[in-house]
This record gives sequence, C-alpha cells and structure tokens, in this order.
Amino acid sequence: MSAHTTELVVFVLLFLLVTVMGFVAARWRRPNDLASLNEWGLGGRSFGSWITWFLVGGDLYTAYTFVAVPALVFGSGAIGFYALPYTVVVYPLVFLVLARMWSVSHVHGFVTPADFVRARFGSPTLALVIAITGLVATMPYIALQLIGIEAVLKAMGITGHLPIVIAFAILAAYTYQSGLRAPALIAFVKDALIYIVILAAVIYIPAKLGGWDSIFDAAKAKFDATPAPGDGILLNANNQLQYVTLAFGSALALFLYPHSLTGVLASKSRNVIKRNMSALPAYSFVLGLIALLGFMAISAGIKPVMSNGTADTNTIVPLLFDKMFPDWFTGVAYAAIGIGALVPAAIMSIAAANLFTRNIYREYFNKNASDAQEANVSKVVSLVVKVGAVLCILLLDPQFSIDLQLIGGVIILQTLPSVALGLYTRWFHKGGLIAGWAAGLATGMWMLYLTPNPAKHQEHFGGSAFALSNLGFDTKMTIYTGFLALAVNLVVAALGTLLFRATKVADGEDATARDDYFADEGDPKVKGLDLTGSH
Repeated sequence: MSAHTTELVVFVLLFLLVTVMGFVAARWRRPNDLASLNEWGLGGRSFGSWITWFLVGGDLYTAYTFVAVPALVFGSGAIGFYALPYTVVVYPLVFLVLARMWSVSHVHGFVTPADFVRARFGSPTLALVIAITGLVATMPYIALQLIGIEAVLKAMGITGHLPIVIAFAILAAYTYQSGLRAPALIAFVKDALIYIVILAAVIYIPAKLGGWDSIFDAAKAKFDATPAPGDGILLNANNQLQYVTLAFGSALALFLYPHSLTGVLASKSRNVIKRNMSALPAYSFVLGLIALLGFMAISAGIKPVMSNGTADTNTIVPLLFDKMFPDWFTGVAYAAIGIGALVPAAIMSIAAANLFTRNIYREYFNKNASDAQEANVSKVVSLVVKVGAVLCILLLDPQFSIDLQLIGGVIILQTLPSVALGLYTRWFHKGGLIAGWAAGLATGMWMLYLTPNPAKHQEHFGGSAFALSNLGFDTKMTIYTGFLALAVNLVVAALGTLLFRATKVADGEDATARDDYFADEGDPKVKGLDLTGSH
C-alpha cells in the first residue's frame, strides 16, 4: 500500500474533483424545476453537439471496456479486436435508427424505448416485455463498472469492498440530486483523461519495450506456446465466423440498451445526432489503441493479480501502467479508469429508473402520475438500481457478473424487432413480436447453457461462442450466440404475424401515425405541441 501512496493521492484528488462537479451539475444549465423526467432524466432535452459527443461517448465506452478489451487481447489475441469493427459498424446503424427515434420521441414526449413500443403497437404487454428486458440487461452492465474500479484498487494493493461501496454511495448522491446533468458534465473530464493517458501509452510504452516488432513477436511467441486453437495474433478458420457475427451482433445490441437511447434523447435536435454519428468514430480509434495494451502487457511480462486462486486478467492494464509510468501519471491513468466507471454507471441507472417509472409504475400503479411524482420515483429507483449493482459484486463471484452481462447482450438483442424495425415498419403483429421475443430468449439461453469454458472449468454459460457442431455440423467453427437467437426471433415473429393476420386477431392501434412523426425541432408542425406529456 505504501508503495502506491502517490498513485492513491492522485486518484483520490481527481475522484473528489468529479464528485464536486457532480453536485455542481444541478446548477449547470439549470431549469426552473428539475421535477420531471424530461429535466432530471434527459437534461431538459437541450444538449448540443459537444455535450452530446462527450455524453454518448462516455456512455458507450465504459470502464469495463478499458480493462476487458485489453484483457481479452492479452488472453486470446486477435479475437479481442472484434471491438473495432463493432464500434465502426454501430454508428451507421445508430444513424438509421436513433435519429428517427429522436424525432418521434421529441414529438410525443417519449422517454424510453418501451414508451415508443407502447404507442407504436398499442400494446401495454409488449411494452412491459421490452421494459423488463431492458432492466434485466442493464443491471449486470452497471455491476461490471465496479469491476473496472476493483481492478484499479487491486493494482494499488487495496482489498475489500468498502472503497467501492463509498464510491457508489457518492455516485448515487450526486445522480439523485443532479440527474443526467451530472454524468454529462463529468464526461468532459473522463474523456480528456482517457485521451491523454492512451495517447501517452501508445507512444511511451512501445519505446520502452523496444518497438512494435518486439511487442508483436512476444505476443506471437506466447500464443504459439498455448494449446488453445482459437488464440493467436491472427484469426484462423475456427474463429473467423465468430469474429464477424460477434462484431455485428454486438453493434446491434449496443444501440438497443436503454442507456444508449437516453444519451441520444437528451440532445436538442436531429442535426446534433447526425453530427455526432460522424464524429463519434474518433472513439473507435482510441479503442484500437486501448486493445493494443493487451499485447504490450504480454511483452512487458505482466502477471495478473491472483484473486481466490485465479488470475484476474482485468488487472493487466492497471499493472502495465504501474510498471511503465511514474507514480503520478499512473495515478492519473487509474483515475481515468475509475471515473470512466462513474459516467456510464450514472447514465445506466437513470435509464433503468426511467424504464421502471414510465412503463411499470405509471402503466400499472399510477396512470395519472404527475411529472413531479414520476421524477421522484425515478430518483428512488436509480438508488435501488445502484444498490443492486453493489450487491452483485458483494454477494456474487465477479466472474458470474461477467457471465450475466454476456447473457444481457443476448437478451437485449431480442428487442430489436419491436424497437428498431418498429421504427420503419408496422407489419409485425404485437402477438408475433411477443412470440418471437420468447423464442429468441429461449434459444439464446439454451445455446449459452451448452457453451463450456474449459480454461475456467465451466461446463455451462462459458462464453458467447456457440459451437456449430452442437447443431450437427462437422466443423470446429463457432458463431455468436446472440446472432442465432435473433435470427430465431425474427423467423418466429414473422410466422406469428402471418398466423395472427390469417386468423384476423386484432392488432393494437398505432398512436404514432401522425404527419409530424419525423418532424425536427423548429419545424412548424412541432411548434405548440406539448412535448412533455404522456403518450
């Protein structure tokens, strides 16, 4: 502990800085009243291009990303670089889907994706399914932000859960007070620190390790010496299909998470979203550099911290910085990772709280809830969500939390037909969509159950690489579980729709079928509309 005093002091000082910013955010761009979901949960829907760029970037690139992607590259090699095409592909998809979602949400006052589904398909049941799916998928994602902070604390020799409990108590306090304005303001500091740290790392560390040739040679030597067929600095015939489907499936899943929509709906116009979709790939460049830290850790001879008899590979990036940089700069790097956990955790908890308030509390407990009542319920639920995330770390094996997040990605993909395709077509019947959702979930869970992880002695839920041999194919190739589950979802939804149409089962009424469906702010069709009311 004494050897890390400078690092700890720098880490704590920067953490205190963002804590103060979190509380000050309540007065930043302050409205007359924070007592509504539009103000507390969406920042008044008033954020411009710069704020949205930092907010959405801070939302999508989490602390877990900064420790898990290099850890995957460290352990498996090239397959870990799936994050690059995934983050390149996601922005055109987001451009197609979320710009439209912003328009209809702006006109009708929607706060969550389930709000849209409720109005589009006229089905409270389908909306409830989408809301619960979003909540279940988001909870372990929040818990994983704690793993990013834990990795930093372990690297500084700090054990026990008390520091994490304190950190999340502080996060809960300023999120409760300031709402979405808190992570929006803190995101400026978070992203600035990350850019500084990563750019310094990719220049300084290779110079100390003898150049990139030396780094890649060390990585190749490591993977050549292992018996695993799927690792290496290049992809091979066994994992290429997994790489492609994992990248594409992850891109589809990312913009379906409720917190992704929360950041987008907080922007003040469609033009802001369009500009951001063209500028956000700058984060993908940084992510590529972050992934290379895994190879640098191999070359530097980094050994992960042992935890309960197993190697915690999430600690390799903090340990790499600790070995290669002066203590004060290592403290800055640790703060970048730690603060990188707070921004997405705050946005995720707000998004989850909004889902509960709008689509469960208001729909089933208090249909006439006022704006102030909605805001108060969301504030309380955001606290409960954070407590649940902390309990996941305190009571469960962190590895199990990682498995939960893996399952969460497969789960959230099953909302794509209702949320994303629903923006472009209303051909699907609400009954078909519910049937497809159920079939996709069941298929996904079955495939995850069949997937082992021999390295960790897990017989079930051992990863997202589903062996095609389980389906009777004579091959060692694997495919992303979520991709196949989504395919089943779409087929069942289509067949169910044809069946319901043939039997003339009534569909719900479309409450979004209006001339101003895609109107932008400033459009004459929008002026005079109440954008804060319910759907």
